Amino acid sequence: MHALRLPSYILSCEALFGLPDERLTIRHDAGSSAAPYVAGTLLAVRRVQEVTGLVRGLDALMD
Repeated sequence: MHALRLPSYILSCEALFGLPDERLTIRHDAGSSAAPYVAGTLLAVRRVQEVTGLVRGLDALMD
């Protein structure tokens, strides 16, 4: 695990999986603002009173 704090890198996530002689890289760049994360947070806050028990993932709230 590592974290970078660089100009123009606002929201970025990268996962690397590998074995000898192979590597799988998954990368997500969300842009230059927190808008994608704010939208998901607001959705969860608005729907939290409707939920009983544990919910994993925003997909369970998006119907």
